[in-house]
Amino acid sequence: MADYFTHFSCVLDVGSPEKVVAAVDLLTRLYRDEEGSDDPEYSGFAMTQQDGPGGSILWFHDDDGQGDADGVIRFVLRLAEELDLTGFWGFETALTCSRPRLDAFGGGAHVIDLGARKSIGWISTHEWLTAALNGQDIGTVAAMLQ
Repeated sequence: MADYFTHFSCVLDVGSPEKVVAAVDLLTRLYRDEEGSDDPEYSGFAMTQQDGPGGSILWFHDDDGQGDADGVIRFVLRLAEELDLTGFWGFETALTCSRPRLDAFGGGAHVIDLGARKSIGWISTHEWLTAALNGQDIGTVAAMLQ
């Protein structure tokens, strides 16, 4: 039997230690609100403060290989609204497997416009490779996946 994993590790500078505290409080409240839910919106990741108590950087990473990129995106968009964050932010994911399996490895990347509060693009290496091998222009393939 094979085990499948989604990995990621990324940081977000929220601007101040006070905003880090607000982010931790928000995530704690959201977790509490979702307690007992069969399909929680804000799961599949861990979040901690980087660089000690005076830092303004949040570190997001998968939770023991069971990462949920959509959960991170939902939380960061909610956080951007709560803390009035602006600019672009993004992260990469890696899809892996404990055994060699076809279609079990790959990855992707997501880009978020924090000010507009929306995802502006993403790409999957599996979809990109499939389209490229089917003779589609690589530039067109990248644009198509956004």
